[in-house]
Amino acid sequence: MLATGCQKKPAAAAGAGPQGLPVQTVTVVLSPVAQSSEYVATIKSRRSTALLPQVNGLLTAIRVHSGDQVKAGQVLMTIDPRQQQATVDSERATERQKKALLDYDTIEQDRQQKLFDAGVTSRDTLQQAQQAYQNARADYNSAVEARKSQEQLLDYYTIRAPFAGVVGDIPVHVGDYVSPSLSPATVLTTVDENNDLEAYVYIPTERAAEVKIGLGIDLTDNDGKLLEKTAIDFISPEVDSTLQGILVKAPVKSGPEILRNAQIVKAKVIWSTKTMAVVPVLAVIRQGEQSFVFVMQKQNGMAVAHRMPVVLGDTVNNNYSIVSGLSAGDRVIVTGIQFLVDGMPVIPLGG
Repeated sequence: MLATGCQKKPAAAAGAGPQGLPVQTVTVVLSPVAQSSEYVATIKSRRSTALLPQVNGLLTAIRVHSGDQVKAGQVLMTIDPRQQQATVDSERATERQKKALLDYDTIEQDRQQKLFDAGVTSRDTLQQAQQAYQNARADYNSAVEARKSQEQLLDYYTIRAPFAGVVGDIPVHVGDYVSPSLSPATVLTTVDENNDLEAYVYIPTERAAEVKIGLGIDLTDNDGKLLEKTAIDFISPEVDSTLQGILVKAPVKSGPEILRNAQIVKAKVIWSTKTMAVVPVLAVIRQGEQSFVFVMQKQNGMAVAHRMPVVLGDTVNNNYSIVSGLSAGDRVIVTGIQFLVDGMPVIPLGG
């Protein structure tokens, strides 16, 4: 019995080997990956204007709020027009006076012409009537133009939207004194057309040789969500001395529910497309500046996890592109990687 017990112990020890961890793997494939750089883009309206006062006076009404949609010609603000209205009324009265005199001199000229034709009056009397008519007509025309000029000036006391768009910031208040002669000029508000936008992006000068018309740009929010795909349609011929960058523009078609004037977004400039290995984001472990994955390899007839350092490229949907460290056909472990160590036995699920 003792001998039998001793013979069974080695068999039990032989069966106590390391157990493999069940894992799932994916086979590395090569896919086209965009080679890109990310910059900051500012969305701007192609049609935008700042409204400045053209007359002096106190603001008596502000009829809109920041962010309001307005139509062309819609009243935005009014400046106290009472003094100018009095001037217009005076010019209209003068015009009526001049018109009455012109009407009288017109009748008188016709009367003197008939008397002269009948031989009743002299040529000198007729010429005096004609001269009075010419003077009255000139005075009346001058009064009409003076009235029109003052009415046009009166229109400046009513601030209207020059085109349909969105009202910007309104830094003034009712009761403020505004004037075109103040320095700096008083900005009443801005109106931006939100239907025709473009993205402003500054490209570093060291990449100037790579910038060209038609180069793709992906506009994304801070979370990386794609907002719009567009392409460069303008390249500035000059370098911005402050930013040391080249301004490029790209059209934006998204409506105001997605992008608005003066909005800051991320711009990913697509320089080229390169075929690269890609792996799921969940397969990558990052420690400091080093990234690695576990690749399943055969070792002594067993499947083991081999820790493989990799250099990451850009993200592609839910995958990382791999600059170096993997080849097509490698089997990358995507589950249980937090429990793995280099050389640990694994059991591939599904074969």
